[in-house]
Amino acid sequence: MAHLRIGSRGSQLALWQANHVACLLRENGHEVEIEIIKTTGDKITDVALSKVGTKGMFTKEIEEALSTGRVDLAVHSLKDLPTEVPQEFEIAAITKRDNPLDVFVSPQFAGVEGLRPGARVGTSSLRRQAQLKAFRPDLEIHPLRGNVDTRLKKLESGAYDAIILAAAGVTRLGLTALVRQVLPADFMCPAAAQGALGIEIRRGENVIRRQLAFLDNREARQTTSCERALLSTLGGGCQVPIGAFAEVRAGRLRLCGVVATPDGSRLLRESREGEDPEMLGIELGKSLLAHGGEAILAEVYGYAAVTPEQP
Repeated sequence: MAHLRIGSRGSQLALWQANHVACLLRENGHEVEIEIIKTTGDKITDVALSKVGTKGMFTKEIEEALSTGRVDLAVHSLKDLPTEVPQEFEIAAITKRDNPLDVFVSPQFAGVEGLRPGARVGTSSLRRQAQLKAFRPDLEIHPLRGNVDTRLKKLESGAYDAIILAAAGVTRLGLTALVRQVLPADFMCPAAAQGALGIEIRRGENVIRRQLAFLDNREARQTTSCERALLSTLGGGCQVPIGAFAEVRAGRLRLCGVVATPDGSRLLRESREGEDPEMLGIELGKSLLAHGGEAILAEVYGYAAVTPEQP
């Protein structure tokens, strides 16, 4: 069997993900090693992601290692992987998806509705901020960067009344003690491809692709391809206020999309069903743009560029 080298970020969650894939590969008879690669996103920890403006900030250096042959495959949180994968690479497998939703985390409040007026909520995601403010405009949203463990420590120190995290991340790390509420998609539409792992390889590496084929989950590929097509059509990256959530119902795909202003004052939400994942994502994306999404996103990009860094 093959000796495979995995490229991964060095965060606790990224290493869990890389080790998870490595374990599955070893069970299939392969020898595996993991090489830690520091990315731009790991180096910039004091600025809200929406203000960095770097596409592929969590993937660029890993792709460089893949390109030079330093590693054979890369394991990404698929939501961090830009929708336009460089021509020299391909997503060989998308693993079975974990819970794609967000969770409300707090040491004292049971849910978003129970937060006191003016409560401090931590998140650096414009998507989460926009949807929270649409429901609770009184809340104070403050930047929150760092790995999952760091964010939870900041919460426990009293810096925030609550924080919003991806359900998959806290579950994978066993850090669910303060999770109070799983936020339904019709309230907090998740990020495109949240909860899924994407395994990237050099295009044309047919042997490696075949070795990874058993990891590719059909439903995860369908739903995430649909969500990423929506995101691509809207011209957005993972740090803009766009939500996308697809699920398979009775053999058909149902996709919900959200576009909002960062302050939540305008929020568009549409859904539709179809059979072709990419076509469905494109169609819903075009519909959202036509119904006001284009104007909202033009405003958003200006917001991300000119808003001063918060302390």
